[in-house]
Amino acid sequence: MPEPITGKYDFDADARMAQTVANGPRYAPLRLEDVTPEGMEQVQVIRAAFSIPDSRPFPDVSLITLRHPGMFKGQMVLGIELAKGAIPGRDRELAVLRLAWLARAPFEWSEHVDIGKAFGVTAEEIERVLEGSAAPGWTEHESAVLRGVEELVADHCLSDSTWATLAKSWDEKQMLEFPLLVGSYLMTALQQNSLKIQPKGGFDYR
Repeated sequence: MPEPITGKYDFDADARMAQTVANGPRYAPLRLEDVTPEGMEQVQVIRAAFSIPDSRPFPDVSLITLRHPGMFKGQMVLGIELAKGAIPGRDRELAVLRLAWLARAPFEWSEHVDIGKAFGVTAEEIERVLEGSAAPGWTEHESAVLRGVEELVADHCLSDSTWATLAKSWDEKQMLEFPLLVGSYLMTALQQNSLKIQPKGGFDYR
């Protein structure tokens, strides 16, 4: 079994930004008037699902991926389901932050620093996410959430011990959801890194 990274994961953030952000994005965001009718249906679905008023500009990342409206629809169906899913928002954001850090995904990381704070993850805890599941200060359950991400990234499977710890607090729906949560955000990181989507803040966590 490949060993998961349970401690601090150091990498050259500047080099990764040069690789995944510089001279991007690789496709320009569409103008709303250039989005296909199929894509505009999804724009309205997203605005309704996340209470985004028509007066607010639609995110550039979505206007880029709407170049493939069918795929965008598939991604958003899963994304909306996970956003309102069985796993509590705070647990979800801890998992996404650890995944984004391990994937060295600057756009996903910077977005979820802000989202995580909205779900009660503190700046000190975000910094501790960089230290991984083995860092002191986590509850047993929080450590297992982070460890689960680390195992899924390294070995594509949860260990028996991590499963058993999560199952003390989570029900069947939450256990079924967790690997798909991690996989979905890894899929998104792969796309955003490759498209060189421009992040607001890079790898900062403050």
